[in-house]
Amino acid sequence: MILYTIMPEHLIFPVDAAVYEKRKMVYYDGIPFLVQSVETGEYEIVQNLSTNPFHFLNAKYAPGARFPASAATS
Repeated sequence: MILYTIMPEHLIFPVDAAVYEKRKMVYYDGIPFLVQSVETGEYEIVQNLSTNPFHFLNAKYAPGARFPASAATS
């Protein structure tokens, strides 16, 4: 079977549901992010959901960057 789609592979063939239970959308510095909790009480950025291209150029907002959970708003 060949599947022609523009959707990312992880949306079509999802991994274990427990991975997605740890993720949520929060705002940090007024920018929306998809984050996951880590053991240190911080959030790790999974995906930048901003529509501003300048937010993608800042390493502070790159996937894998961490920030304190207290700095995030819902």
